[in-house]
Amino acid sequence: MTKTIVAGVGMTKFAKPGASETYDVMAEDAIRQALKDAGIGFEDIQQAYAGYVYGDSTCGQKAIYRVGMTGIPVVNVNNNCSTGSTALFLARQAIEYGIADCVLAVGFEQMQPGALASVFTDRPSPFADFDTTCDALVDNADIPLALRYFGGAGKSHMDKYGTTLEDFARIRAKASRHATRNPLALFDKEVSVEDVMQAPVMWPGVMTRLMACPPTCGGAAAILCSEDFARKHGIDSRVQITAQAMTTDTPATFDARDMMQLVGYDMTADAARQVYEAAGIGAEDVDVVELHDCFAHNELITYEGLGLCPEGGAQKFIADGDNTYGGKYVTNPSGGLLSKGHPLGATGLAQCYELTGQLRGTAGQRQVEGAKVALQHNLGLGGACVVTLYQRA
Repeated sequence: MTKTIVAGVGMTKFAKPGASETYDVMAEDAIRQALKDAGIGFEDIQQAYAGYVYGDSTCGQKAIYRVGMTGIPVVNVNNNCSTGSTALFLARQAIEYGIADCVLAVGFEQMQPGALASVFTDRPSPFADFDTTCDALVDNADIPLALRYFGGAGKSHMDKYGTTLEDFARIRAKASRHATRNPLALFDKEVSVEDVMQAPVMWPGVMTRLMACPPTCGGAAAILCSEDFARKHGIDSRVQITAQAMTTDTPATFDARDMMQLVGYDMTADAARQVYEAAGIGAEDVDVVELHDCFAHNELITYEGLGLCPEGGAQKFIADGDNTYGGKYVTNPSGGLLSKGHPLGATGLAQCYELTGQLRGTAGQRQVEGAKVALQHNLGLGGACVVTLYQRA
């Protein structure tokens, strides 16, 4: 197996639905940025993986053809909210196992306003078993389903460990502080814990509006290559993917009768374990983390799933400031999904964009000093979780 180099990255600034370019234009922009960053041409790309959730078949070709039509394999990827990192996972495998020397992963999403909803209603839903379990565990049938899932997971943590609404508000306030340093953050206004607590209530005692990420539109891309290819083309090879794992659900997702498990806690913990073992390091060696904060609640339970703190220790972790600058880790220096927004297909690759900049030392005002090890976590219900470990060579 060969080492996998992150040769180039690109990302558009995310936008509210109706205010963005079309998906193909956003994807083209991200790809061209990544090519420029890598210092290569599209003719050097040997394979491409294109991730999106809401779109017709072969949207990947439509987007990539705007950059070039060289006859290479283009694989369209859909894995719910972990789509972008699934494209990255496939691209990394192609490099690591010597199938190709230079591969593109691109993700994009042109979303509709409002809560996520199924498109095909004339066939069994992939969420049917999840919905049945959620209905049995969560009474609040009047709120949107995604909110029920992640709010329910947060409530499960509250019931088990005494977590408070203010703990989730501290996470959202932290995200906003980080976002003020990120020119690509859609929501770059700092909000206080009090602002979050006083925002419109979506679930009494469990969630306010500011604790949920908004649907957005955008594109992001990464070009991966082998060491030999990087050497031949004079590519910056400082940032490498040294371990990566994808997990899916096990029977415990439903059998545990716990909303934390239903939204992927076990998938996260298993993927993180695999990654640490493969890299020969522990969570304590990580410097910076981009994790899937679709809701502040998911960020909190993911601290524990990734091993950043013990189970039940998230409240102290937050109170001690170990999730931000000056603490043990900096989580979501980009501002995360809570501040950037969440265009499903682009999210995982936007995380790659941020962490590559952090390890190169080019993240500007949000730079994590001395960052050498970075961890990425991207989660999709239904379900799939991808955890990726990057290291600076």
